[in-house]
Amino acid sequence: KHYFYFALQSFQGSQGRAYLFNSVVNVGCGPAEERVLLTGLHAVADIYCENCKTTLGWKYEHAFESSQKYKEGKYIIELAHMIKDNGWD
Repeated sequence: KHYFYFALQSFQGSQGRAYLFNSVVNVGCGPAEERVLLTGLHAVADIYCENCKTTLGWKYEHAFESSQKYKEGKYIIELAHMIKDNGWD
């Protein structure tokens, strides 16, 4: 089971809708690499479930554009990897 805290904002992930989080638990982080995303160039690291090792999304390590700096240190989790719990939609 994956555990996440409250989402800050909705985004488009590589597999559909995704959400931005300040923090996550039970999640490991791979090495950072530069990727061109829909919002520009970022240094990101894939994140995965520490139990089943499924890739869940990524962590923003660095944003190269000033308008994207608010994402640094935050996590993107794709909706496809979330588990509905406690009645949220």
